[in-house]
Amino acid sequence: MVTYKRSVCSHDCPDTCGLMVGVQEGKVVSVKGDPDHPFTRGAICTKVKRYGDRVHSPLRIHHPLKRVGPKGEGVFERISWDQALDEIVDRYGKVISHFGNEAILPYSYAGTMGVLQFHAGHPFFHKLGASRLKRTICSAAAEAGFAASMGSIPTTDIESSVDADLIVLWGSNTLSTNMHAWPFFLEAHRKGAAIVAIDPYENRTAKKADVHLKLRPGTDAALALGIMHQLVENNLLDETFIDEHTIGFERLKVRLEDYGPRRASEITGVPENRIKDLAMQYGTAKAPYIRTGWGPARQLRGGMAMRTIALLPALVGAAHKKGGGITRSTSAAFAFNMEAVLQESLDRSAPRSINMVQLGSALTRLSEPPVKALHVYHSNPAVVAPDSAQVLKGLQREDLFTVVHEIVMSETALFADLVLPGATSMETTDLYRSYGHYYLQMAHPVIEPVGEARSALAVFQELAHRFGFKDPCFNQSETDIIENLLATDSPYLKGITLDRLMAGHPIRLQVPSNIFESGFGTPSGRVEFYSQSMEDLGLDPLPSGEPSVDAAGEGRFELQLITPPRHQFLNSTFNEIDHLQRKAGPATLMIHPVDAGKRGIQDNMPVRVHNDRGEVFLTARVTDGTSPGVTVAEGIYWPRFMVGNKGINQLTSQDLTDMGESCAFHCNLVEAAPFFSDGPMD
Repeated sequence: MVTYKRSVCSHDCPDTCGLMVGVQEGKVVSVKGDPDHPFTRGAICTKVKRYGDRVHSPLRIHHPLKRVGPKGEGVFERISWDQALDEIVDRYGKVISHFGNEAILPYSYAGTMGVLQFHAGHPFFHKLGASRLKRTICSAAAEAGFAASMGSIPTTDIESSVDADLIVLWGSNTLSTNMHAWPFFLEAHRKGAAIVAIDPYENRTAKKADVHLKLRPGTDAALALGIMHQLVENNLLDETFIDEHTIGFERLKVRLEDYGPRRASEITGVPENRIKDLAMQYGTAKAPYIRTGWGPARQLRGGMAMRTIALLPALVGAAHKKGGGITRSTSAAFAFNMEAVLQESLDRSAPRSINMVQLGSALTRLSEPPVKALHVYHSNPAVVAPDSAQVLKGLQREDLFTVVHEIVMSETALFADLVLPGATSMETTDLYRSYGHYYLQMAHPVIEPVGEARSALAVFQELAHRFGFKDPCFNQSETDIIENLLATDSPYLKGITLDRLMAGHPIRLQVPSNIFESGFGTPSGRVEFYSQSMEDLGLDPLPSGEPSVDAAGEGRFELQLITPPRHQFLNSTFNEIDHLQRKAGPATLMIHPVDAGKRGIQDNMPVRVHNDRGEVFLTARVTDGTSPGVTVAEGIYWPRFMVGNKGINQLTSQDLTDMGESCAFHCNLVEAAPFFSDGPMD
C-alpha cells in the first residue's frame, strides 16, 4: 500500500514546489505535486517526477568510502563512519599544524535550498578559522545590479501578474526554469495581455510567446536603454512617479541621447522597428510587468545589465500599478534571524576569502598558504565551476586532501580521498523559503535515510564534537534552529510560528499587495537612475549599454557561446537519472546556418568547440533559432556522458562580473569545427 506524505522540492529553482511523496515499504515509489500548494498547484516538472529514481539510484552512495586508487578513477573501499570522521579530524589537524587554518577550504552551494542544510557547515568552518568561501557563482551579479537601482528588497509577486496587460520575460526561459509562473502569465494572456520574450535564442518559452526579441548576448542593457530613449522621446512617462519616487532622471535623459533606436539596434541586433514597438507597448500598457531571469547577469557586465533593466518600471510607474512591476527575487522577504544558521560570531580570526568562481585558480596557484584540504558538500565543482581544466588539475593534486559529502557518485566525488554518504531532502528535516513566491514551508523526512546516509547538519555537528567545540549551536536540533530563525521582528514573518510550520503546510508571508508601498531599499529610499553609491565604488553611476566581451578571445574567436539550462537537468543535478538522460539526448551545439556553412558543419555532425581554456565535443544542431555569431550549448551534462569526458565549463572563464563578483557563464568566445574521430575518446 502506497502512503502519500507531504514534502518540498529542495532544488535551486524559484518555484520551491509542494510535493506529495508516495512511500511503500520504506521506498519512494512516486512523486506528485501538492494540489493544496497555492503557487505550484499540484504540478511538478519532469525532473522531480523522477525523484524516486534519484533517491534509489544505482549511483547512490550508501556508505563512507576511502580512495584506494588514483584520483579521478573512483576506486574506493568501504569504511565506517568512525574511521571517516577520525581521518578528517586527523588530516585537518595536520593541515592546521603545518599550514594554518586558512589552508582548509569549504566548498558548497545550492545542492539543497533548505535553510538548515544549506548553511550547515558555516558554524563549523567559522569556528575552525578556515578560509571563507564567497558563494557568488549564481545570482550575486543580478542581486547587486538590481539593488543599485531599487535596493535589496522583495519584488513583485508573480501571482499578481494575472492583472498585467503586458508580460515581458527578460532572459527567463520560464517553461524550463520557472514553470509554475506560466499559468499566471497565461491567465493574463487570456485577458488580453501580450507575452514578449527577450532572449538570445529560441527556447521553449520564446516559441510560446507572442513576440520574441532575439538580442545578442551581453547587450541587455543597451536594449533597455533603447526602450527608455523611446519612452522619453514619445513622452510615455509617469512624471508623478518619477518626481516622487526616483532620483537622477535629468542625468539619465542626457545618457539616453546616446541610445536612440539605431544605435541600440546596432549593439543588440534587434531591428529598430521592434525596439520602437516594444517601447510603445510598454509605455502605453496600463500595467506592464517584467519577469527577469538570471541570463542577463551572467555576463561580465551583468550587474549593469540587471541594474538597467530594473529601472524600466520607474519610468512608467509600473511598480505601483496593480498587475504591473518587476520580479527578480522574493527572497528578501524571508527575513530570518540568519545568525541562527550562520553563527558569524564564532569566527574571530578574520580569515581570507576565496571566491568560489575561482576555485581552479585557488587550487593551482594560491599560496601563503596553499589550499591543502577541500571539503565539498551541496555542490559538484568538477562540473559546475568555470575553467574546468584548471579545476580538475587542482582536484588531481595528491597533496590535496579532499572530502566530498554527496548523495550520488558525482564527478567531484571521483576525485575525493573520502566520500561521505549524504541524505536527500526526503530523509531530512528542513525549512524552505522561495525566491519565486511568498510561501514558507517546513518538510519532515518521508523515509529513513538510505544506507548510512547522514545530513550535512549531522556530520558537521559530529565533527565539531570531535574537535572539542562546546558552543551551544553544535548541539541544537533542527527544530531548535528553526525556532531561532523565527526570532525576528520582520513584518513579513509576523504570526508564523514553529507550531504552524510543524504541520508541514505552506504558509504565506505577510506581504502587502503592493510590495513597494514602503519605498525602495536604496540609500535614498528611491529608485536611483543615478547611484551615488556606485560612483563611490568607482563604477558608472548611470546605466550604461556597453556590451560584455570575452576579452581573452576578442579578435581571435568569432562565435559567442551561452550555456543556459537544459529542460531535463537542473545545473548538474539529474544527470544520474537514465530516463532524463535519454530525454535530454546528446549534448548539442546550436549554431546558425550561416556560421555552420562557413565551417563545413552539417546538422547532427560531431563538432569540436574550443578556446584557449579548453575544448568540448558536441553534436551540431544547425538552426535559425539562434543568430549568426551566437552558439548555444544547453546543459549541464556530466563529462562522463560526453565525448572525450570533457564538460561545457572547459570553455568558461574565472573572470568576475562587474558587480557582485559572480561568474560570467554566458560570456565566452569560441570556435567550432567538424570533428572526425577514428574511435572512441576516453
